[in-house]
Amino acid sequence: PCRRFPTGKATMPHSFGYRARTRDMFSRDFRKAGLHLKQEQWQRPLHVGDYVDIHVNSNVHKGMAHKGFQGRTGIVFNVTKRAVGVEINKVVRNKVVKKRIHVRVEHVEPSKCREDFLKRVKRIETLKRDAKATGKVVPIELIKRTPAQPKKGYTVKATAGGKSPVVQYPSVFSDIM
Repeated sequence: PCRRFPTGKATMPHSFGYRARTRDMFSRDFRKAGLHLKQEQWQRPLHVGDYVDIHVNSNVHKGMAHKGFQGRTGIVFNVTKRAVGVEINKVVRNKVVKKRIHVRVEHVEPSKCREDFLKRVKRIETLKRDAKATGKVVPIELIKRTPAQPKKGYTVKATAGGKSPVVQYPSVFSDIM
């Protein structure tokens, strides 16, 4: 019996390390192995409140995030010389717990999750500014988003191209022998 299997029945996998079962998750792309760090990774401005995606670079072992945080989006709450503190929501049983971790900047990239929202806000502000200048009201259809509606129904003609459809029936079974 061991700590994980008190009954003594151990099944695979047998290793439970910090980086267990990350063979594909942390693997580098083809011809991208080795330490290829770009200068922009360190010169990228990260501020408190920014949204960042955790994308572990397995070439840099220091300041690496746990495998459970791979691909997660969080908010920067602290900036240090070589790392950033990221606050991430993690589902634990039936509740969401805020986790605060410090990760090196090599394992973090700015998130694109708010790009669409910020573009929409900018567009709406210009619409409102122009409407105020002309003295008109902006129609609500231009401000509010509407979900994609289903396509209109249509009837398919059976005689497409001057030909009528051919009906095929199953042939009668005949024993060759």
